[in-house]
Amino acid sequence: MARGAGAFDAVVLAGGRARRFGADKPAAPVGGRALIEWAAAAASGASRLIVVGPPRDVLPGAVLVREDPPGGGPVPALRAGLAEVRAPRLALLAADLPFLRPAHVSRLLEALGERPGAVLVDEEGREQWLAGCWDAGALRTALDAYTGASLRGLLGPLGPVTVGSPAGARPAWYDCDTPEELAAADRLLRPCESGQVRRDHA
Repeated sequence: MARGAGAFDAVVLAGGRARRFGADKPAAPVGGRALIEWAAAAASGASRLIVVGPPRDVLPGAVLVREDPPGGGPVPALRAGLAEVRAPRLALLAADLPFLRPAHVSRLLEALGERPGAVLVDEEGREQWLAGCWDAGALRTALDAYTGASLRGLLGPLGPVTVGSPAGARPAWYDCDTPEELAAADRLLRPCESGQVRRDHA
């Protein structure tokens, strides 16, 4: 686990109702593991892994919390997760990012520096608010003053630096909102005959 000035915690948002998915999306299998395990693995350098959502039989070492009210959206979920953060910085991640890797989180932390935040952007330059790293103090101050329900409304005014994702069959910010998107991710992540994950997503 990370320690010292470079330490960070990870908050993975794994609640919500996933209406378009029709099942417990974070626990869905993809590439040989639960979807949420890919996000947790991307934050493997974290001092503390905090999962916001209902209890699941995965990630036994994680700190589990629920948003209030349950299913209330990303802002209450962030509030619940942030209450458990001990490090000066945190990675804020969705639970459905099967192509996010530790190298991406490292790039975000490097870009963060002394700024309030750093987020991945898609190929059109749109911020991916649940694929970023943040200064914990800046987030607490923003949350204390915020009364809205939009994660963009909360995080956008902090002016995070943006980080592009390297080109590939699926970029790091690719999420799985539908069973079809999950199936596409599973095809790319399924081990090859050699037993290794495809090289461009290893």
